[in-house]
Amino acid sequence: MTEARHQDDPAKRARLRWRSRRGLLENDLILTRFLDAHEATLSDVDVDALTRLLEPTDNDLMALLLGRKEPEGELDLPSVHDLLARLRQV
Repeated sequence: MTEARHQDDPAKRARLRWRSRRGLLENDLILTRFLDAHEATLSDVDVDALTRLLEPTDNDLMALLLGRKEPEGELDLPSVHDLLARLRQV
């Protein structure tokens, strides 16, 4: 049996939204606005990229969102760069 797509599983969608809540209000606002506008159209690749972006500390995430630094190491993936560009437009 194949795993359900993110969009087909309300529990996965709720879990991603919950994980997107951050300690820094600025991060929380950007991520919430992005999800409010795009959650219904996120692909599984987008969800994977967002999940990866939620791993760094709040300060590192803020630096990424504001373009003060670029993804490196395990985050240096085309899907992460693409999603980050979309997040920066919020």
